[in-house]
Amino acid sequence: MTEAQTTQTHLPQTTDPRNPGMPLDMDMVMRRTANRSAIERRAATLPGRRTLKKDHQAAWLARAISCIDLTTLAGDDTPGRVARLCAKARQPVRADLLAALGLDGLTVGAVCVYHDMIAPAVSALAGTNIPVAAVSTGFPAGLSPFGLRVAEIGESVSAGAREIDIVISRRKVLTGDWQGLYDEVKTFREACGDAHIKAILATGELGTLQNVARASMVCMMAGADFIKTSTGKESVNATLPVSLVMMRAIRDYHGETGCRVGYKPAGGISRAKDALVYLSLVKDELGDRWLRPDLFRFGASSLLGDIERQLEHHVTGAYSASWRHAIG
Repeated sequence: MTEAQTTQTHLPQTTDPRNPGMPLDMDMVMRRTANRSAIERRAATLPGRRTLKKDHQAAWLARAISCIDLTTLAGDDTPGRVARLCAKARQPVRADLLAALGLDGLTVGAVCVYHDMIAPAVSALAGTNIPVAAVSTGFPAGLSPFGLRVAEIGESVSAGAREIDIVISRRKVLTGDWQGLYDEVKTFREACGDAHIKAILATGELGTLQNVARASMVCMMAGADFIKTSTGKESVNATLPVSLVMMRAIRDYHGETGCRVGYKPAGGISRAKDALVYLSLVKDELGDRWLRPDLFRFGASSLLGDIERQLEHHVTGAYSASWRHAIG
């Protein structure tokens, strides 16, 4: 693996100015449509379009690792479990494999936890450039009182979270209340201060791809630094058709404003080969600049274990059992 490939897999997180948002432009929002049959046909071709082998595949898998938000969002999370997850975030692949690949220093993009686990995560990641992301605003349903949702953001930022994953009110999308959605996300953005805001659309609950397209645009207008597919708690999470719609909204927003907004598919992405498909879609639709952790993340946990297993096969020529690559 070349020195250039190695350098590009590392952080820092942010190199572009943040998206400042813009006034709500309803003409721009309502122009967003979605031809479902065409989108699904395009998505169906994606898994067979690119074939990556040997060193090229290993390099892309290393890039995928650098873009993972390593996540634990379980009701029985403990400081010890979070500390183990953070140790995996600091060294996501066995040291001997990293040395063989020439990737010493590779880390994941962030660690994502509930509010109560921010302090243990910040402590475990001290001395690294790995940010802690916290889910907020009544995650996962977003149905708690609005003032409490705003206050929750402030508490998480004060506790040390550098990224806040907020959930939008799905009912505002389903009823076409675009002004209400814009005002909500704009208020959340202001409450985040210097912390980056990822707007979770919960696309599996929005009804149509057109709603996904319009909600994506409104959230970006309100100042979202990332738009994200899912909480991981819905019955349908990240899919390729939804990803295609959201990436094209990002591309159009960039064309209109010059601002780059990040993308995060989350939920159900657990295999290395699926990660490669998503990376290839990002490359095709948004370009190489988005293949960095400041503009692309996977919301995942078990994905890392499968990628490590594939990298071990690349180095040794043998597959190991999945239990040998525990996440935490």
